[in-house]
Amino acid sequence: MADVVEPDPSLLLIPPGDGLSAPSSPATARNDCSITPLTPSPSPRVEDRSRTACPFSVVVAIDFGTTSSGYAFSFTQDSEAIHMMKRWEGGDPGVANQKSPTCLLLTPELRFHSFGFAARDFYHDLDPDEAQHWLYFDKFKMKIHSASDLTMETELEAVNGRRVRAIEVFAHALRFFREHALKEVKDQSSSVLEGEEIRWVITVPAVWRQPAKQFMREAAYMAGLVSPDCPEQLLIALEPEAASIYCRKLRLHQVIDLSLRPITNGLDLDCSRPFDSSFRQAREQLRRSRHSRTFLVESGTGELWSELQTGDRYIVADCGGGTVDLTVHQIEQPQGTLKELYKASGGPYGAVGVDLAFEAMLCQIFGDDFIQSFKARRPAAWVDLMIAFEARKRTAAPGRANALNISLPFSFIDYYKRHRGQSVEAALRKSNMNIVKWSSQGMLRLTQEAMNELFQPTIINIVKHIEGLMVKPEVHGVRFLFLVGGFAESPMLQKAVQNALGRTCRIIIPHDVGLTILKGAVLFGLDPTVVRVRRCPLTYGVGVLNRYVEGRHPRDKLLIKDGREWCTDILDRFVFVDQSVALGEVVRRSYTPARLGQRKIIINIYCSATDEVTYISDPGVRKCGMITLDLPEPLPLPGAVGGAGAAGGERREIRATMQFGDTEIKVMAIDVMSNRSVRASIDFLSN
Repeated sequence: MADVVEPDPSLLLIPPGDGLSAPSSPATARNDCSITPLTPSPSPRVEDRSRTACPFSVVVAIDFGTTSSGYAFSFTQDSEAIHMMKRWEGGDPGVANQKSPTCLLLTPELRFHSFGFAARDFYHDLDPDEAQHWLYFDKFKMKIHSASDLTMETELEAVNGRRVRAIEVFAHALRFFREHALKEVKDQSSSVLEGEEIRWVITVPAVWRQPAKQFMREAAYMAGLVSPDCPEQLLIALEPEAASIYCRKLRLHQVIDLSLRPITNGLDLDCSRPFDSSFRQAREQLRRSRHSRTFLVESGTGELWSELQTGDRYIVADCGGGTVDLTVHQIEQPQGTLKELYKASGGPYGAVGVDLAFEAMLCQIFGDDFIQSFKARRPAAWVDLMIAFEARKRTAAPGRANALNISLPFSFIDYYKRHRGQSVEAALRKSNMNIVKWSSQGMLRLTQEAMNELFQPTIINIVKHIEGLMVKPEVHGVRFLFLVGGFAESPMLQKAVQNALGRTCRIIIPHDVGLTILKGAVLFGLDPTVVRVRRCPLTYGVGVLNRYVEGRHPRDKLLIKDGREWCTDILDRFVFVDQSVALGEVVRRSYTPARLGQRKIIINIYCSATDEVTYISDPGVRKCGMITLDLPEPLPLPGAVGGAGAAGGERREIRATMQFGDTEIKVMAIDVMSNRSVRASIDFLSN
């Protein structure tokens, strides 16, 4: 039977140069801190990761957004053509909807029913009493961003209050995309495609930590996109990074340059045209282009890039539904590769913040207890109300003279009268909220002041975050700011960013701003080496024992074992926060089993948002994951009697290699004596 060792590294490893096992810590709190490398490792080394021919026939990218999602694909033999998905069921008649609402419906028996427009429309048509038994999930991606203790058992709450494991909900959604994408790819392919010929790409925010990235990978395995035995078939793409990759291909006629349109009080300087007219024209062009489902991209870099010189810097601000994600890149000519200059930053400042502000406004007018009761008793009607607000929210523009009308569902008006004994109109009068009026046609009329009140908190956070990033020394001298993501379509956000930053750098908005990430994700799948250098978001390392030095180490870290003095809890760093790590750069550590016949080594990983730490017990340091090394049976030594393995006193060395330069942390290992591969895995979801 295999000797499986629990996560107690003090029993696993022995210090270099000593024939002794690493001493066990007498304190329970130190049980997982006494890891000692067999050999120290120098700074990360670079292994050659030059671009090779893509081994896949087609790349399929899924942009899994907070408010909307979609997929696109490209055949590697015709990589300049990116095909968008077919028109979705539902949505606006006559419009090729290239993204679908991120909403999912399960039956009362917890079986998958539908996704996107189909889920939204079916749920809308359910009888109110019946709807309470169905599980409708909307904007559920935000839960993964906000969960501080994300695991495979984390749950999501449906609109009706029932809870389901989050991993199952995400797997249902990804399985839906898989089935749709495979059907369409096969329809357009002249040959029969096997599953292993498809590379999948899933987008995630750059500010997501390793547990959330691993969560998406596990959901993809559960959905059947790829097998866990072929992890290289799935890539996790960072959203602003994907947008940056696509922006390299832009031609001048494919962008709006806000810096060329100085404004005063919402008008051009000559006062001849309202500020948002250019955006209306761009949106009209986008609507026309959406009827064409194939986009052609430059084989090299676009015209915009010809203005950039080696060393020029730019920011990509991905303004999505749930988060705002910022990345800073530097162009490397002539090859056109990218180098990240500052670790990804951002926060929960997406368009959903405007929705939450609208809900808070409703609570202020009608009472929090009523709104919560209405959401629970009339969940489908609540979804209808938020859909109506979403549609009107997209038309909000600075300087708009007329009010925005939000239709209230009849069930809202009726339920309020029965619940409160008065009309909705009376509630509005009593609330003294003069910026919201009542229409006799059953609509709330939101004045420009009301819309400003809903938008400004989120917009101010976005602008402050970009301004805070631009004053950092690493980011000084930025020439371009690219605004991408669905929220970047909002004239309210565009004007605020232009007012704050228009004199600092050129502000560029791609015409197909909502599809920029999706197209870039396809390009990333075709060439994952395009981002050559990334920055570490955190400091990562393991706890080790070192020789105790009087005067340098605190007495409470002293551990005496077999007459030797050790200092416990020392953080042996693999990489430190904001460190530049090149693609293919590796960190190596060698470990040895503590006992003969041991079949598993488990090493706890610690992380910190700062590099100013010495011990794993320092404030801000936390256990974030574990590396597991499954050890094969040692090969018999030549001439050994009775098949004796590498026992006779010679220590067995397991060399672990970790990569921090990709979008995910990866680990590999070999048994040095036999040169055999050791099954190695890294887990961030089991804490």
